Amino acid sequence: MPQKAAKKAPCLWAPVDDPVYRDYHDTEWGVPEYDDRALFEKLILDGFQAGLSWRTILYKRDNFRKAFDGFNPEKIARYTPKKIDRLMNDAGIIRSKTKINAAIGNAKVYLDIMETEPDGFSGFLWDFVGGEPIVNKLKDYRQHQVKSPESEAMAKELKRRGFKFCGPVIVYAFMQAVGMVNDHEQHCPRWNAVQKLAR
Repeated sequence: MPQKAAKKAPCLWAPVDDPVYRDYHDTEWGVPEYDDRALFEKLILDGFQAGLSWRTILYKRDNFRKAFDGFNPEKIARYTPKKIDRLMNDAGIIRSKTKINAAIGNAKVYLDIMETEPDGFSGFLWDFVGGEPIVNKLKDYRQHQVKSPESEAMAKELKRRGFKFCGPVIVYAFMQAVGMVNDHEQHCPRWNAVQKLAR
């Protein structure tokens, strides 16, 4: 009787005892994202992650979406001091006035990019990787770099346009998450799966 092929193991960083984090790995992380608004949300959340773990943000993501009006950049760009005070009193999010103010400023930059770039925010960001994912071949997630020439270039241009909390390390984590870089371990079934989802 022929033996069944061994089931491929997911990335070592995806804990089997954390269903929320594991689901994020299995369904979202590394999937190429092309939607302008979804990319804006992820970049803002990565900014809030600065100095914290992604797990902390992931478990608060629904709260963030509610508090920040579904990450509607038009609304965020018009936030008043009264709204900022409400956010600072919302225990469901990261209560950092610096990061909240940065999100408001970033929404304004996003709107400017949407008006000035022919391919919108998505096209603007994807241009830094030539329009298609960079595919790495990692055996262990600890081999991956924390920044790259592409993330440094993206961070530099975002900062030039006025974005905050978008250094090259934050931007590289963002690029991994939204599929601009495939940093799934090669033995992980998602390594092949996410490549098939690229445009």
